[in-house]
Amino acid sequence: MSIRFIRLAPLALLAGLAATPALAQQLPGRHPAYVHALSDLREARWLLYHQAGDTKIYVNEDIAISEIDTAIREIRNAAIDDGKDVGNRPPPDANQYGSRLLRAVEALKKARADISGAEDNPEVRNLRRRAYEHIDRAIAAAQKAHGHWVHLRG
Repeated sequence: MSIRFIRLAPLALLAGLAATPALAQQLPGRHPAYVHALSDLREARWLLYHQAGDTKIYVNEDIAISEIDTAIREIRNAAIDDGKDVGNRPPPDANQYGSRLLRAVEALKKARADISGAEDNPEVRNLRRRAYEHIDRAIAAAQKAHGHWVHLRG
């Protein structure tokens, strides 16, 4: 019985060590939900990009998309620096009701909320601050596009 245990012990140890990094990445921490924010940003981008609209709406959508792309880069870098799995793609938080522009604004606001948690990594704080700025500009542009859309309909 003890010889069998001695033979199996190294295998059990190796299996435990192999699973440790995967478990460590999945454990929730004090850090912001960067990966979830990326999903919300991608959802907002899709809502802005994959729809037809008027020229005034297009201009603001393009501005919002450009800001979203930059925010995605900043958040990806922050997530990577923070040891998050950026390949993980949780579903976005956005509501499925309302105009696509309002849903895009909501997804952007959810992404901003996702990254607003406590952050103890000083190197990541600057990336997050820049991501805030880009998300805020994307929100403003998407809201402006929605205002033009309402004006055209009304």
